Amino acid sequence: MHQFLVTTSRGLDALLQDEINTICPGIETKLAPGMVKVTGEIADAYKVCLHSRLANRVLWVLVHAPCANELELYNAANQIDWPSHFGHEHDFMVQFNGTTKAINNTQFGALRIKDGIVDRFVENGLMRPNVSKLAPKLVVHARLHRDEVTICVDMSGKSLHQRYYRQSTGEAPLKEHVASAMLYRSGYVQRVRENQGADTPTELVMADPMCGSGTIAIEAALIAQNIAPAIKREQWGFTHWKLHKPGVWAGIVEQAKTQQIPANETHVTVYANDMDRKLIRGAKANADEAGVFADIHFSQTDALKWTLDNQPSISLDTDAPTHFIVTNPPYGERLGDLATLLPMFVKWGEQLKAHFANWHVSMLTSNRELLRQLRLRSNKEYAMMNGKLECKCVNYQLNEANCTQVEQHTGQQDFTNRLKKNLKRLKPFIQSEVTNCYRIYDADLPEYNCAIDRYDDWLVVQEYAPPKDIPAEKARRRLHDVLLQLPMLTGVSTDKIVLKVREQMKGKAQYEKTDSQQERIIVHENGAQFYVNLHDYLDTGLFLDHRLTRQIFGQDVQGMRVLNVFAYTGSVSVHAALGKAASVTTVDMSNTYLDWAKDNFRLNKLRGGYDFQQGDCLQWIKHHSKQYERIFIDPPSFSNSKRMSQTWDVQRDHVSLIRDALGCLVNGGKIYFSNNLRSFKLDHESLNDMGFVIEDITAATIPEDFARNSKIHHCWILTLNR
Repeated sequence: MHQFLVTTSRGLDALLQDEINTICPGIETKLAPGMVKVTGEIADAYKVCLHSRLANRVLWVLVHAPCANELELYNAANQIDWPSHFGHEHDFMVQFNGTTKAINNTQFGALRIKDGIVDRFVENGLMRPNVSKLAPKLVVHARLHRDEVTICVDMSGKSLHQRYYRQSTGEAPLKEHVASAMLYRSGYVQRVRENQGADTPTELVMADPMCGSGTIAIEAALIAQNIAPAIKREQWGFTHWKLHKPGVWAGIVEQAKTQQIPANETHVTVYANDMDRKLIRGAKANADEAGVFADIHFSQTDALKWTLDNQPSISLDTDAPTHFIVTNPPYGERLGDLATLLPMFVKWGEQLKAHFANWHVSMLTSNRELLRQLRLRSNKEYAMMNGKLECKCVNYQLNEANCTQVEQHTGQQDFTNRLKKNLKRLKPFIQSEVTNCYRIYDADLPEYNCAIDRYDDWLVVQEYAPPKDIPAEKARRRLHDVLLQLPMLTGVSTDKIVLKVREQMKGKAQYEKTDSQQERIIVHENGAQFYVNLHDYLDTGLFLDHRLTRQIFGQDVQGMRVLNVFAYTGSVSVHAALGKAASVTTVDMSNTYLDWAKDNFRLNKLRGGYDFQQGDCLQWIKHHSKQYERIFIDPPSFSNSKRMSQTWDVQRDHVSLIRDALGCLVNGGKIYFSNNLRSFKLDHESLNDMGFVIEDITAATIPEDFARNSKIHHCWILTLNR
């Protein structure tokens, strides 16, 4: 008897142990995190290699030794009689897993194992074998844990989850062993086995309405026909291993072939559907390679419309829950996907209740909140990893209680009522067509902590980071409520709702990229047009709360020389130019935003004495003396940008900034000074000493759609009078 290790993904180890006990009845197994330790013969290891649908690797243990330092690691490898395992003419590689305080680098650990191996060949008077990372004939696997090392021969070669049939994948492929784990957890495998031993088998159905590359459906067909998952695998880690027993292996493979069940005798019907034509084409190619193409019914349609009504006729006993939906729906890993996915899951829940009563449903997700939109009560959840994503396989039974419609909860109704009230109040403003971009909701209800802005026929939802005393899951659920209600309340389709998370930002962080779709739309405001980018940046390129500020400034600059610093995308400059300013100079640190500003000028057909300057605004205004009658300054609250020569704090530094601006301002000229720091206090005394007459115009610059947030910004006119 000998020990070998069988590894799998975290969360599947107990399931793997049950599977190994089924493959090799009576064998001794012991559970360990992410693996099963097995005591048995080499034939048992072969059977696991061939038949396991859940394993990643089968590792034949050569030594288990103390390893408190690198010398002990080297000695553990060196003491093994490696020439009895492979010839020097066969190259090899070492895979090393785990670290300790003494050996905290896996590459170093692999190097010391390699040294111990090649030195043993030399000590035996043989040539040194070569190391190959591309196509080694033998893979040595070392696992370091708690100052002990286990050195093994990897019998599987490549990971066993990499089935022979994989020809193509989608963007987020489901690993084959995870697909099989879902089929185990759903109860499908147990039903298939019961059928295989029954005198009168029950007709079973297994369907995946979002099949992607077809992995779940293919694994289901292989299970139904009792086809060993590795039966066509051509490369194994034991092929060039001297302890390999070809005759034993050949007998096990031949026995597996005789145990296969013809498709027409399985009493299982498998369906695979996806709305993506390309994915269905790839799924068919995979199924063909697996030898089960003819045994899977493929279709291409929206999962929300997929039913068995137009599928091949089968005998369905709807009173007995013998049919399964097992699927891996989209998770919404990208924040912007949620606006589309949330209502999709609501509709899908309705679809399942209407057409699949008494079915078992199993879904894998890394976003449990998405599945809550199905309005179904789960009866079991299992944690499992899909690659690096922590997921849950959630099981439902579509019984009578689960097929009852669930009404909207109180919180949802509160949000619905508030948004309706806001839209009614803003109706005269909206109908005035002053602009087609405005705010319709701004954290009116504490539990729904977000802002919602409309840009033409788009919505931007900005989620504010929740207070520390609000559980993240609860805040996420409230946000989902918002996204679900918006299409119905506003008439905006889900694919035109953009979701962003707004946290307390420093410096230019609010302007930095969050995406790279590079799509812009055109909006209008008080006779001006602007490009806005709703996806790629936290801010869109147009500060809606400054709508009146821009209008007031534009009406005060006719025939004057205008300077706009911290100009962002130049919206104030556009209004100044439309207000017939004699000249407009636009200054910003970012070339990207200056190019955007130039685009805005071209959009408004503005040509003339317009200058665009790139540079650190603090330094630029300090070193320029050209005289202006009007200056607009709207700096960030804080900045530590590397492109600036110093840090910036608007409360600390606003006096020095305005003092520097004096060098660019004619007597009698005006500075419009604004910022968004809620706690900001203007230093009246210092500014009066400079000769400024101060007028607070904040109240006059707060638009109607921002009325409930009077501190959204501050704004003053500073008139130089000396």
